[in-house]
Amino acid sequence: MKHQKPRDEENRGKNNGSNSIKMNNNNNMKKKKRLGGGGLSLEAFANAKTKGDFYNPSLIKKQKEFYKNAKHVKKYKKLLKQQSQQHDISSAIRSVEDENETEDGSRMGMNKQNKKNPGVPSLKEMYDKKHEKKEKERIEMQAVLQAKKEEREKAEARRKAAREKMFKKTRAGQPVMKYRIEHLLETIQNSTKN
Repeated sequence: MKHQKPRDEENRGKNNGSNSIKMNNNNNMKKKKRLGGGGLSLEAFANAKTKGDFYNPSLIKKQKEFYKNAKHVKKYKKLLKQQSQQHDISSAIRSVEDENETEDGSRMGMNKQNKKNPGVPSLKEMYDKKHEKKEKERIEMQAVLQAKKEEREKAEARRKAAREKMFKKTRAGQPVMKYRIEHLLETIQNSTKN
């Protein structure tokens, strides 16, 4: 058998215009890549379609309860911290007052109990203020809800009256046009006002 040269070696020596163009086209075709990657394997596609983490209402409820409890605990610790700071401030003030009493000797224990520190509000006062504020907000909300309810009832009564008029019929079973024309006139007048 004869020893054949590879085609590339044959073409290297010859500068055939048509062959070189074909090779360039083949090289360009090989260089072009499709956009979007290689695609998914069948297994990856099947796994992507199924959800491992499905909707579980009981789990959602537990998570909500957990976060709610955590919020309450955080609020409780914050209040304890504030109260301890207030207690530290009030105890420091009391110790200063005790020192003044021992130096003066004129003050009695009864005056100390009767006299309240105006700078630090008591827990009862704080509770009363908070309770009054909540009560005021509740009354305001009730007033707003009552007004909305009355407005809704009035609108419903108007619609009911209009509906009754629109459905009125003559003896022959034909609709009474008087109310329908009035309704059209009202809507046209309202649209021109707006």
